[in-house]
Amino acid sequence: MNRRDSLKALGLLAAGTTAVLATNSCDSKPKQNTAADATDKLPGVQEFEYERTKKLQEEVFFDAHEMATITLLVDIIIPKDDISPAASEVGVPAFIEFIVKDIPDHKLPMRGGLKWLDIHAQKRYGDVFLKIKNDQQIAIIDEIAYPSKAKPEVAQGVSFFSRLRNLTSSGFYTTEAGIKDIGYMGNRPGVWNGVPADILKEHGFLDA
Repeated sequence: MNRRDSLKALGLLAAGTTAVLATNSCDSKPKQNTAADATDKLPGVQEFEYERTKKLQEEVFFDAHEMATITLLVDIIIPKDDISPAASEVGVPAFIEFIVKDIPDHKLPMRGGLKWLDIHAQKRYGDVFLKIKNDQQIAIIDEIAYPSKAKPEVAQGVSFFSRLRNLTSSGFYTTEAGIKDIGYMGNRPGVWNGVPADILKEHGFLDA
């Protein structure tokens, strides 16, 4: 998959959704205080919003196996390269854990999709997705990563992976590393070097 060309656009579009950034590295266990730290005493955050964020961070939705699978998947979607770190290195799994709790409509599709992935891997290769070989994992991802080419029997996997890819790109491209990867420079002061010489000449302020 060409992650740079496709995911930058997805990340910029998805970044408009509710997002509390997880900037710490992530292992197979969900982080419990990343989002709360990110909003701690920020100007403009109302008390009820702060308390809700803290409450959500204290909850755990994905179990250790699910989080390990998510971590593997986000690094397949956005692996480390010469430009930037892998998705898991900038806290994308923790971001996904938080967003799924923050927007509960994600819960059933995400948990169901992870279960589908394990069952599909078990049927094809005899074990859950985490435990099969890398080339076998990629073969499964290739089945579900391209909706226009996917077979009808893997429709649930296609829907799940599209959702996960959107969440991954949203999480990654709203981190410092992701913004640098896009090449966004931010607002910078302009430099005024005066009226260009050709304009001055045109209006008779310089000799031709």
